[in-house]
Amino acid sequence: MVINISPDAEELGNVAGAGAAKLVREAIAENGSANIILATGTSQFQTLNQLVSEPGINWSKVVMFHLDEYIGLSITHSASFRKYLQERFISKVPDLKAAYLINGETDPNKECERLGQLISKHPVDVALVGVGENGHLAFNDPPADFETEQPYLVVELDEPCRKQQLGEGWFKSIEEVPHQAISMSVKQIMKSKHIICSVPDERKATAVKNTLEQKVSNLYPASILQCHPDCALYLDKASASQLSADTINKFKV
Repeated sequence: MVINISPDAEELGNVAGAGAAKLVREAIAENGSANIILATGTSQFQTLNQLVSEPGINWSKVVMFHLDEYIGLSITHSASFRKYLQERFISKVPDLKAAYLINGETDPNKECERLGQLISKHPVDVALVGVGENGHLAFNDPPADFETEQPYLVVELDEPCRKQQLGEGWFKSIEEVPHQAISMSVKQIMKSKHIICSVPDERKATAVKNTLEQKVSNLYPASILQCHPDCALYLDKASASQLSADTINKFKV
């Protein structure tokens, strides 16, 4: 794992998005296509904005998978991650080869099976992910399941996770925030050849510290990224503010 620290969230997104684009271009050049995973949430705004504006990507050769989605939430709801990706990514790259979105409005177990079969046929080249305030990776809240071989699974959202969604303005009250979601599993994320992890904002500083300075543990789900052979963690000064000098020196590019 390496870390890249930018002065602010906008620059973080620009650098992370450019880094992701470089990897997508390389995958297309090497394989004739690229399979990618996209995360959502406020942490991904600028990264995705930069990615879709990058030149030289033949999107007709790119297949996109979706990281997680609430169960029972309409695609028209402002918090829907399908809606988010339609508006912020898919509509901006209309010649995309394929986009496999998670449908949280159908039988969740059958949906997990459908997506699992699809992603098993598409080895992932580049995964764009984030880290939650509670240290989650996708919606794998602590204690996360590090062992399941299922590519997608139904998960319970803990209280800190639900409060984060409320705090980011996606819902009007905590009662509106769903209790369950479909999430890509930790093992499936870790199968990605390259991982780009964008984590801006001071409210993520403790989670970032735990990700890098704790021993790998399912109590700190994102700490598993320490084990990935090619993971780049993009931070801004605020999210990196609790890191020790030794940690920065150890992981910084």
